[in-house]
Amino acid sequence: MKFANRIEKLPPYLFYEISKRITEKRAQGIDVISLAIGDPDLPTPDYILNALFEAAKDPANHRYPESDSLPELRQAVSEWYERRFGLKFDPDKEVLPCIGSKDGIGHIALCFIDPGDIALVPDPGYPVYSVGTMFAGGESYFMPLKEENAFLPDLDAIPPAVAQKAKVLWLNYPNNPTAATCELDFFERVVAFAKKYDIAVLHDAPYTEVAFDGYRPPSFLQAKGARDVGIEFHSLSKTYNMTGWRIAMAVGNADIINALLRVKSNLDSGIPQAIQHMAITALRGPDDTPRHNSEVIGRRRDRVVTVLRKLGFRVTPPKASFYIWAGIPTDELSIPFCARLLDETAVTVTPGVGYGPSGEGYIRISLTAPDARIEEAMQRLENWKVR
Repeated sequence: MKFANRIEKLPPYLFYEISKRITEKRAQGIDVISLAIGDPDLPTPDYILNALFEAAKDPANHRYPESDSLPELRQAVSEWYERRFGLKFDPDKEVLPCIGSKDGIGHIALCFIDPGDIALVPDPGYPVYSVGTMFAGGESYFMPLKEENAFLPDLDAIPPAVAQKAKVLWLNYPNNPTAATCELDFFERVVAFAKKYDIAVLHDAPYTEVAFDGYRPPSFLQAKGARDVGIEFHSLSKTYNMTGWRIAMAVGNADIINALLRVKSNLDSGIPQAIQHMAITALRGPDDTPRHNSEVIGRRRDRVVTVLRKLGFRVTPPKASFYIWAGIPTDELSIPFCARLLDETAVTVTPGVGYGPSGEGYIRISLTAPDARIEEAMQRLENWKVR
């Protein structure tokens, strides 16, 4: 048999390879502490779980769901966005729940990209932006996110010939992996750029509710004119500790939302309705969970940053997200550095180059391990000879 060329071009998924290495070490009896993957260790709150238990008993929720989800869920999403960002969305035209934001991110390239088209993709960035582009037959033009530019893409550095051929622009703030944030003035420049070149803006925003020291990240759609050119993905995974339940939403431009619905309705059968009822309960519930999460992650951030600075890493305490992006204090490349760290301390972090060439020289540390494990990891690092 012969597989499609896209399979041959597909790189191994970064986190699969990391998980495989951890499994191998643990099979040898080594106590590995993983600070590599951004999967919340905090549990889904009981009041949200109770909504699942009750909904699971209803036979109406045992059947195929609709691709566009329950009207009550779309309404709850609209209410949440209005309460959090002051934005009103038509729940029938401007809101589409997804089976986790990765679902929408992976599928939306099929709405825009024809063979030979270009997507503007951040480097370093979440790998699915470029993989989805490749699946659709397009090419990624990588926009370097540089430390000296606060890890924001330099839109003026994109050649006009590339911008004219581009169909979409991917953004992600608060950012993964760099933990960088931005303000509305940057989003307003993005809107102007998108209108100039007739480009759709796709903003991936799962970390807006994990923020510290009083900082409140904005929504891209708060920028004037943003709804004319783009949509935003948001996820319940990080906000309500619901990674395992796979539920998120896309909101914004009605034409883009409709195109994504048309693709998804042909490729999936929607979100299980009992899980939709969980999401409704979460979105209409108190703000205690994201506030508590931010307090916990913020304390972990402070401990990790203190240790990294003692070891000579170049690091700025992030204002939001689950991650710390740190410049390596040696001249090693990020993959061998992370391998040595794992071999010598049994602590694993993510090599920056795994997110793109501009990530070389950095590591990403996830703050989603339990407090005791993070403390143990930091004690190991404090006793480690980094050079």
